[in-house]
This record gives sequence, C-alpha cells and structure tokens, in this order.
Amino acid sequence: MAVRLHAFCTMKLHLDRFYDFLSKPLFPASRLMLAALVVPLGFALAQPLWRISMEAPQYPGGLTLDIYATHLEGGNGGQHLQEINTLNHYIGMRKLDRQAMKDLDWIPFALGALLIVTLRVAPIGNVRALVHLVVMAGYVSAFAFGRFIYMLWSFGHELSPDAPVKVQPFMPVVIGSKKIANFMTHSWPQAGSALLGVFMLGLVSVLLWHLIAGRRAAVRAAEAAQAPALEAARSRA
Repeated sequence: MAVRLHAFCTMKLHLDRFYDFLSKPLFPASRLMLAALVVPLGFALAQPLWRISMEAPQYPGGLTLDIYATHLEGGNGGQHLQEINTLNHYIGMRKLDRQAMKDLDWIPFALGALLIVTLRVAPIGNVRALVHLVVMAGYVSAFAFGRFIYMLWSFGHELSPDAPVKVQPFMPVVIGSKKIANFMTHSWPQAGSALLGVFMLGLVSVLLWHLIAGRRAAVRAAEAAQAPALEAARSRA
C-alpha cells in the first residue's frame, strides 16, 4: 500500500510540474520566431503547392499542371491543362478542374486559421498554446497530404467504362516519376509546400527549444530540492 501511495504521489508531482511548465510564458525570442514564421505561411497561399507534369514523344516540351491552394494553373497560359484533360478523356479519367479537386477547397481556410492562431500565440501565448498550435499545424499538414493522395487514387481508379481507350485502374505517382502508357509522369512538391515545411519546422523547433529548456529547469529544481537532504545525510555521516 505504501509503495502504491508513493508511486501515486510521485506521478502527481511530475504531472503538477508538467502542467506548471505548460503555463509558463514563451521566451521573447520564441515570440519573435513565431511572428516571423507567419511570413512563409502567408506566401505559401500565393505559390504552387505541387506540380504534376508529363512527357511523351508527341509532347517533347512536356505538359505541366501547378496546384495552388486556391486554383489550378496549366502551363503555356492554361493550354497544358486543356491538353491534359483531352488525354485523360481518352482513358476515362474525370476532367481536371477546381470542381473535381473540391477536396482541397478547405486548404486556404485552414492556412488562414493557422496564420491567425500563430499571430495570437506569438504575443500572448504560453507553452500550452504553442503545443496546441503545433498539433493543429501537424494535423492540417497530414490531413491535406492524405486527401491529396486519395484524390490521386480516385482519379486513377474511377475510370469511365465508356472510355475510347481501355486501361487498367492505376495509382498516379505521388512523389517522383512513373511511366503510364507512353507517358512519363512526374509529381513533385513546389515552393508553396517548401514554405509550409519551413513554417512547420520552425514551429517544431520552437517547441523543442521550450521542452529541452523545461526539462533542464526541472532537473535543476529537483537537484536543488534534494540538496538539503543530501547535506543533512553528509553531516550525520
């Protein structure tokens, strides 16, 4: 019974210290870093997140499609998107347009929400608010990438049975290159995704800084609390 009580008291002590740590204010330098991270997050809205391109003998210059948070943009003033949709029609794929990619319509609002929350945490947030921000940003990033993968899967598997050219359902390339029929397709993240990566890496770095500093402070506090008992033991010895 005494052992269980001691374990419970020890666990409660650690939890109390952890909750106290979560309530501590952010370092001044952390606040400046969070304010600076708003810049890449904001620019990510205006840059392409992903590029899908394809090459074939009949298209030596290739065809490109840039995916933004707010719209799609084909190369050569939009002509490439029309060409891609014409090719997709022959194998029964749905037309590529914003309506077909409506699964991504929530992304601008999610990025805007992250921007607003970051601006709030920077001046008045504590460690707990920073943890919430990191979890929220991680969820948005993971969910958006997951939906993107599912969207590609649905385009490659939900083919029209009335298509002029019959092909087996396939998974379009997510990252890298893949040959489909006589086309070499490429799929790579672009500047917008890199900016989001900078934002996410910055958030995690600030959080790790606080966690490491908090751990060191907890160790110093524990050593200071044990010092009188150690000193008394030495004196008795």
